[in-house]
Amino acid sequence: MLTEERREAILRMVERRGTVTVKDVAAELDVSAVTVRQDVRDLASRGLVVRVHGGAMSPSAAEQAATPGATGRPEPRRECVLGLVVPPGDYYYPEIIRGVQDAARTHGVRIVLAVSGETLAENREQARRLVAAGADGLLLMPRAGLEPAEEAEQWPAGLGVPVVLVDRRTGGRADRLEQVASDHAHGAGLAVRHLAGLGHARIALAARTESPNTPLIREGYAAACRDLGIEPGPEYRIGTAEGPASADWFDDLVRAVEAGDVRAALVHNDLDAVTLVGLLQARGLSVPEDLAVVTYDDEVAELSDVPLTAVAPPKRAVGTWAVELMRRRLAEPDAPLAELLLRPELRVRASSGDSAASGDRA
Repeated sequence: MLTEERREAILRMVERRGTVTVKDVAAELDVSAVTVRQDVRDLASRGLVVRVHGGAMSPSAAEQAATPGATGRPEPRRECVLGLVVPPGDYYYPEIIRGVQDAARTHGVRIVLAVSGETLAENREQARRLVAAGADGLLLMPRAGLEPAEEAEQWPAGLGVPVVLVDRRTGGRADRLEQVASDHAHGAGLAVRHLAGLGHARIALAARTESPNTPLIREGYAAACRDLGIEPGPEYRIGTAEGPASADWFDDLVRAVEAGDVRAALVHNDLDAVTLVGLLQARGLSVPEDLAVVTYDDEVAELSDVPLTAVAPPKRAVGTWAVELMRRRLAEPDAPLAELLLRPELRVRASSGDSAASGDRA
């Protein structure tokens, strides 16, 4: 069948039966459940049917169901279901998930969680299963570095339901995708400007190579150095995607501090910054006297022996806004597409040496 022929067939089924399920229609027309859901969504946007959980009703049947009958009880309102796909095993994402949960509870939305897996195929399969199970939309945090890169950018647009990328950004291939993310480049710039304002003219960068945020942090760091007219300090690359972090960068940075070549550093992430503080102290060096440190994440920065000044991405707000964007998209399918960048804040503590402002937020 052509698309319109198939939708006409679905409409006739609905008119004849009053209510149909996606599963039954897919079986009768020999098409996928995803295709039927797309057809029902189109018919509902034209006012020809009413979407309900797992299927569709005719407008007259829906009106009758919403009117108290012999029992005096109206039909329960259909629950909105959103699929949430997150990467495996990373301490960064729980706060984003909590933001999603907060917004879902506020609006009576059900969230179904899936873990994305290591490969592009696993990411696609998890998303496909959520859609087949009836998700109205998907909140996606695909694993970083999926290959092939071009296909990894394009596949979410073909899922047949609205998609919001969460703390992920894509460029010209965004198509119908919406996005909400922390502005990590801006956050790195906050750190550089803070350290430069304390008199540091050379600021090192230590960042995890496998983090999807590192390219943006590096970009913001370099831009801030250019804007301030200071020379970028040495960059230390932490770990690899293939294995655990090497200790070499710790030794290299500690030696640079001992030699007086590095007096300030931006470190991504908190756990590495806490480890660095301990190594410096073991070598008889002090933070911030010998090295002023700003960390990026602020998950455990305040727990360091020397509380760490930290850039704090608005993770919970990212999760909350992802749900808000999706609710808006489902309510207004033709509304303009949105791309939101939420700015991190700088939380000043003892490790950067600005004792007068310790505890303040910039």
